Amino acid sequence: MKLQASNITMADMEKALNYMRAFMPLTVGDMEALLQYCEWRYFDKRKIIVKEGEVDNYLSIIIKGMVRKYIVVRKSDQTLQLATEGHIIQSEISFLTRTPSIVTLQTLEPTTMLSLSYDKMQEALEKMPGGERLGRMILTNMYIKKDERRFARASMSVRQLFTDYIEKHPHMLQRIPQKYLASYLNIKPETFSRLKRLAMSGK
Repeated sequence: MKLQASNITMADMEKALNYMRAFMPLTVGDMEALLQYCEWRYFDKRKIIVKEGEVDNYLSIIIKGMVRKYIVVRKSDQTLQLATEGHIIQSEISFLTRTPSIVTLQTLEPTTMLSLSYDKMQEALEKMPGGERLGRMILTNMYIKKDERRFARASMSVRQLFTDYIEKHPHMLQRIPQKYLASYLNIKPETFSRLKRLAMSGK
């Protein structure tokens, strides 16, 4: 659902500006220019944003809430991303190549996003000063994060992977069902439960 500008608070605007500044320096004027190309979107909890087989038309940054990206493998969900405030979320291949998505995006909490459609992105890249650089920085950051996750999963033991994630994201244990965290970390649910008990006992 699209949100009208009147429904957006100053706090939301400030969050959006701060998140975008993580990629490159932006003034308030720069942000106002960028917002001309963007849409504010809101989704209730457990709503499908993009279905497998649909073309994803948006690159979005989460202002409030959480979105899960997953793929179905042998009738089971495999969580690929758990995106919270300040994170970019999209079906990258679908968005960039204009082909049907192989992943599904679903909200886990009521979620507000600042979104840029594919067509508006092309327009912004052409007309907005610094737009091309900003787009390049966002995509570069996304692929760096992906490689960091791949490296962590390849180089750490299951317990190290669990401990590293929980130390960096302690709030996630309260915000998200355990089965999704286990799926995201590629840890069996029973192993995740055992590691959680050990962590809570301080062992």
